[in-house]
Amino acid sequence: MKPKNLIVFDMDGVIIDVSASYRDAVRQTAGLFFQPARGAEKLPDPLFELSDLAAVKQSGGLNNDWDLTFAVISLFFSLVENPAGPANPDPWNRYRETISRCDAASMASFMQSTDKPLISLLQEHGRYQDPFVDSLYRGDVGSGNIIKQIFQEIYLGEELFKSTYNMAPAVYHGQGFILREKVLIDRQLLAELAGENVLAIATGRPRAEAEYPLNHFDLGRFFSQILTLDDCLAEEKRIFEQEARVVSLSKPNPYMLDAIAAKCREPFDRFYYVGDMPDDMLAAAGAATDCKGIGILVSAPDKINLAKSLRAAGADYIIESFEALRTIIL
Repeated sequence: MKPKNLIVFDMDGVIIDVSASYRDAVRQTAGLFFQPARGAEKLPDPLFELSDLAAVKQSGGLNNDWDLTFAVISLFFSLVENPAGPANPDPWNRYRETISRCDAASMASFMQSTDKPLISLLQEHGRYQDPFVDSLYRGDVGSGNIIKQIFQEIYLGEELFKSTYNMAPAVYHGQGFILREKVLIDRQLLAELAGENVLAIATGRPRAEAEYPLNHFDLGRFFSQILTLDDCLAEEKRIFEQEARVVSLSKPNPYMLDAIAAKCREPFDRFYYVGDMPDDMLAAAGAATDCKGIGILVSAPDKINLAKSLRAAGADYIIESFEALRTIIL
């Protein structure tokens, strides 16, 4: 009998098309964040192109789209005039009072002068951080993390946000962008892969948000293991409590890949990780068990630059479609 392979998939941009959900939620969160500022009516709508956002995402080190949103807002805030004022201890009041004093005119002028504002700002400032923006990205939803809360309200929508966090949304009351998600991989190919290999998922999503599309699209049955952000956070907590060490186990750390390989109930021959970001390839390269990184370009707005970034991060293969997996794995 032909030995099976262990094939692990990232979720966003690989199994699930998130261009209209997570990625657009980043853009909408940034737009809502600056809406109360003076001159915000002059900002473009949409705020930026998703191809521009991809460059920030591909720069690496952004463990999830909350971090990506924080990075985007921070870059734009470098263009905002923020007159000094008293810092309200309540996060929501601090946000509303401060942002209403800010002037977004310079930000609007800059964004009208270029079609790639994020790329330009990233090249100029790198990972810019402002104390005010940083103060609004601490804690969690309901405990001071304003940026994450706005994002979650947009992504989940009013009803799912209420049921997830047991609280009413503060700024967004529309339909959740999560409902916009679509499947990227052909079901027949997925079933074929699952029949001859062991499939798993390693994603930076929280577990509830990973299980939602898997259940909604009836994909969960194809995967023997699903590791998420929740698993990384639980292990980080255990390490801190038992060893007094602070670690980050999200990608590019190979923790999820190592855990999946260790828990695999069937012996496997080769080990692959299919992802669409440089951090995915770095995780594959760092895995304890020899793992081949397969960079996929199926959802990339700029395939040429992403392919370069994936190769630089150590991708063993670059493919443009899932059909190309047949030549590598089957």
